[in-house]
Amino acid sequence: MTAQLGPQLDALLGSIATTEARVAATAGILLATAAVGWLLLPRAVRAGERLASRWLERFFDDRGEHSIETLREAVPVSFGLRLLVGILQLALFAAATVAILALWGRFAVVVAVLPVAESLVTVGARTLLSALLFGAAYVASDVLSEYVSELSDDSDRITAHQEQLLTRIMQVGVLAVAGVTVLGIWGVNLGGLLVGAGFLGIVLGMAARQTLGSLIAGFVLMFARPFEIGDWVEIGDEEGFVTDITIMNTHMRNFDGEYVVVPNDLVTNQAITNRSREGRLRIHMEVGIGYDDDPDAASDIAEDVLENVNTIANNPAPYVIPSGFGDSAILLDLRFWIDPPTPQARWRSKATAVEEIQRRFAEAGISIPYPQRTVSFPPGTAAGDETVERVERVEGPEDG
Repeated sequence: MTAQLGPQLDALLGSIATTEARVAATAGILLATAAVGWLLLPRAVRAGERLASRWLERFFDDRGEHSIETLREAVPVSFGLRLLVGILQLALFAAATVAILALWGRFAVVVAVLPVAESLVTVGARTLLSALLFGAAYVASDVLSEYVSELSDDSDRITAHQEQLLTRIMQVGVLAVAGVTVLGIWGVNLGGLLVGAGFLGIVLGMAARQTLGSLIAGFVLMFARPFEIGDWVEIGDEEGFVTDITIMNTHMRNFDGEYVVVPNDLVTNQAITNRSREGRLRIHMEVGIGYDDDPDAASDIAEDVLENVNTIANNPAPYVIPSGFGDSAILLDLRFWIDPPTPQARWRSKATAVEEIQRRFAEAGISIPYPQRTVSFPPGTAAGDETVERVERVEGPEDG
């Protein structure tokens, strides 16, 4: 580049031979540099900033405001504009200096200094371009997050978990592309990095199998959607409300107010009961009546009780059916629905049903028998003799 620049400047300025002409040309270069650098450049940069701001507002359509405001707080617009104007003025001054030195036949100085200047310009350009790329990636990640949020609001098929996971994947992808591009700008050998990353991935995969299993299970949960945030679920031995779903864990709060974190790989390997999915829940209860009581009358009383409990849904209507013969009672199966399904509604409905059924059965003379067993003896054998014989049979070997 230096070898080509010298002959071009000599051809351009070679016709200026007299000292007076060189002085006049030098003065003209300085005046032009001052006029352009201190008068035109700031106005042009300000006009370009306003034009770019209007274009960005139309392009992003009010998306990414948070990230843009964050960048403006980190690097104020006034500081950025002054920095840009200063860089352009410095470049203009350097060009004017080269022209003046070439005009006075001192181009050898330029040849000696130019390699250092080129290195500085290259480093500065790479630094500025890297900062712009990371800033653009930050804004783009925020824009993608708002776009996914708008898409989720317009569609019922995207859950909060899926929205969060898609946002994280897109953000990581954008930052990864920006990082690879920056490494390429600085001349880093990406092939060696990829080979090293491959070996590192193998080592980490073997050392963190459970963590990777939870990560993969997080993607499975995103697409399978067995539950959503706010659902009342039972996962293995844990039961409660889902408060958050991350890529690695599922967060729950049980009925004792305890905060429970279940790794996603355990979630996918256990039975999941979602009591909120259908919007209602059926409850089963059993009550026993004496064998001398009328099952139809007891069923009518129990149904009337269930129909008048506020926490029990009337559609479908509750019903009671005799379900079997117990050891000491005829069993009645009580079936009713709660809508919406909540633990409070389940406990309150069952407690109210037990209290009212016991009271109504007592008023109607229907017994709820205790567990009991009837003992009978063979015909012709007295109960006392049988008892004595049994005692003797039990105690005989010990006495002998």
